[in-house]
Amino acid sequence: MPKSKRAKVVHLSKVEKKGKELSERLFTAVREAADTYSHIFVFSVENMRNTYLKDVRTEFADSRIFFGKTKVMAKALGTDASSEHLPNLAKLSEHLAGNVGLLFTNREPREILDHFAAYAQTDYARAGTVADRTFTIPEGVVHSRGGELAEEDDVPLPHSLEVTVRKWGMPTKLVKGKVVLDTEYTVCKEGETLNSNQTALLKMFGVAMAEFRVQMKA
Repeated sequence: MPKSKRAKVVHLSKVEKKGKELSERLFTAVREAADTYSHIFVFSVENMRNTYLKDVRTEFADSRIFFGKTKVMAKALGTDASSEHLPNLAKLSEHLAGNVGLLFTNREPREILDHFAAYAQTDYARAGTVADRTFTIPEGVVHSRGGELAEEDDVPLPHSLEVTVRKWGMPTKLVKGKVVLDTEYTVCKEGETLNSNQTALLKMFGVAMAEFRVQMKA
């Protein structure tokens, strides 16, 4: 009989060793970057999306970006005057907490600041995001953009999706093969924290409320 895959044993010592090796590599890479590049920025990310962060890495292929493991990066820079790798790097370490990373570059600081001040990518919100506006779907036949477009420029929501939107909280029904609301339905209100049902509805109706931004902190 073939061996059961469920009974596979994972030795914790091996996992810890691998994690330690990755941390050591990051530590070394950060110090090497500090020796190589003339400028270092600490940046934070709003509404993290791997796709957009990848685009940033591509745009700055001549630079070096590290994201994650803030404690290791802080240790590599130095957390005080006695441990800092180069003078004043400990001042950057103070900002390495939360959803932040390091950008090492030889580009001029003004170019970096101007680039990211103008850089933003709009995307669909995830659960936990705060709604930046109120979105209400009018009564009557539900259209694919939920009232965002004039009816003559839109198309009715496919009847096959009626069960799905009802599952997400919309009090819809089928009337002669069309998805209908007896009264208008507010998906979300400005300032409230969105749940998974709300974000699913917003995405279905093409309403993007999240903005990916990179902000320079130090």
